[in-house]
Amino acid sequence: MRAVDVIIKKRDKQELTREEIEFLIQGFTRGDIPDYQMAAWAMAVLLNGMTPRETTDLTLAMAYSGSVLDLSDVVELAVDKHSSGGVGDKTSLVVLPIVAACDLPIGKMSGRGLGFSGGTLDKMESIPGYRCDLTTQEFKRQLKEIGIVLTGQSLDLAPADGKLYALRDVTGTVASIPLIASSIMSKKIAAGAQAIVLDVKVGLGAFMQTLEEARTLAQLMMEIGRLAERETVAVLSDMNQPLGYAVGNALEVREAIETLHGGGPEDFREHCLHIAAHLLVLGRRASNLQEGRRLAEQTLRSGAAFAKFRTLVRAQGGDVSYVDQPEKLPAAKWVEVVPSTRSGYLSQVHARLFGEGVVLLGGGRSKKGDPIDHAVGFVVHVKVGDFVEKGQPLYTIYANDLTRLAEAKSHVQAAFKWSESQVAPLPLFYS
Repeated sequence: MRAVDVIIKKRDKQELTREEIEFLIQGFTRGDIPDYQMAAWAMAVLLNGMTPRETTDLTLAMAYSGSVLDLSDVVELAVDKHSSGGVGDKTSLVVLPIVAACDLPIGKMSGRGLGFSGGTLDKMESIPGYRCDLTTQEFKRQLKEIGIVLTGQSLDLAPADGKLYALRDVTGTVASIPLIASSIMSKKIAAGAQAIVLDVKVGLGAFMQTLEEARTLAQLMMEIGRLAERETVAVLSDMNQPLGYAVGNALEVREAIETLHGGGPEDFREHCLHIAAHLLVLGRRASNLQEGRRLAEQTLRSGAAFAKFRTLVRAQGGDVSYVDQPEKLPAAKWVEVVPSTRSGYLSQVHARLFGEGVVLLGGGRSKKGDPIDHAVGFVVHVKVGDFVEKGQPLYTIYANDLTRLAEAKSHVQAAFKWSESQVAPLPLFYS
């Protein structure tokens, strides 16, 4: 078998066999198939697509390109969640403690932020001492002992996905829905997930900008889950405006802690309760979403979810005094409240511009490996549909450099659009 023949077959819009896909992925992972041939194949996939069966074979080939975590000796059913990336999305910081407090063990391997989309690990590292590099043995032991883990992905899990993603990033093939779906699902399967809730973001601050794209991605991932014998549920959630109010690492940790105390922004709290309810149903702790939501709400009211978050932070080396006293978290030198220059109804609060603004402030990455400033970011005080008076605060900007502050402030001025007539609030989820 030759790589060039597999490339030509996909170029000519033919369906690849499982053996051809495995040959390609194994050869690329070993280094036998060079980048330029894999790039040509990825472009053929971008242009011509893949069937659900092809995409499932690709997913499993990437998942089994390295170690596959077996959690059957630790938990009865391994549940996991995935968000396709957004702005202000600190959902895992609240959902995991809620679920674990309902006696459903959950271990998650998350990523770092790149570009406008923030990373869960970067947020958690706002807490001094918090470790995101647990070994497989540490992951399993902690999941068994305290029922909750939030760490980075082990290097030996789905190595083909890491290599292929890096190649896609520089060859203009990131936007391929089969390649996105197989990338997400291969990591979940490699991490041992048996039941998965997929939070597929859609809108201005998401990789999927239209409902049609998001629905196609969600349906494909659910089909992969079915073919790979994994229970999979997908929800489509709005990402046209930031989720919650805070955008930026330490700011989002503060907002998550506030939510774990039963407060927090209404949209963010509702989002977390909905995702948690789905996980509790998949994990056999609730018979339906209504019961799952009641259980989730109860853990917030009782303080059990916050207690579980403290347990998580302590177990992974974090200083829990920063959880108990969030004012100790990294704070910016410069804080500026930006008022509205007019009155009217807000018709847009552009999520992506705020995500990009955090990068300009130094709180995100333009390329992998960039250092980040945990203290900087925004708190956006308004939502689409709000009536805003002239002089009312629109957002607060947190910066450690005045030049960066001015640049980020200029960048997000275009985020707001106005209407003279009443505007309906954006939905949290789409059907």
